[in-house]
Amino acid sequence: MKGLEFVFLAAGSVLGAFLRYKVIESPLLFNTLPLNVLIVNVLGAFILGVFIILSAQWSLDSRYSLFAAIGFCGSLTTMSSFALDSTNLLETNHYGALVINIVANIGLSIAALIGGKSLMSAIINN
Repeated sequence: MKGLEFVFLAAGSVLGAFLRYKVIESPLLFNTLPLNVLIVNVLGAFILGVFIILSAQWSLDSRYSLFAAIGFCGSLTTMSSFALDSTNLLETNHYGALVINIVANIGLSIAALIGGKSLMSAIINN
């Protein structure tokens, strides 16, 4: 990795981690379901979907992928917190919330990525 590539990766990582921290610092719960992690995972997937289309449309340099996809979205989204929240729900016998948490994080993240790609494709093709 060259110096400038590292700067792109680091800048995206810092911004993504900061945004995740700001969203997660005040816990949002819907009954026992933790919403903060769901929000950052779905938001990150949507942003990644938008970026994928923009990157292809504008033939962006790979350094922008380091910044946006790997750095920003990678630091914004959080599989480890999702796993921790799910484990906590399992250990406290909140099985319904556990299933909803798993389905929502995975399903809505995939839907958000598809939605971001579709939205950006529609905007570009108009």
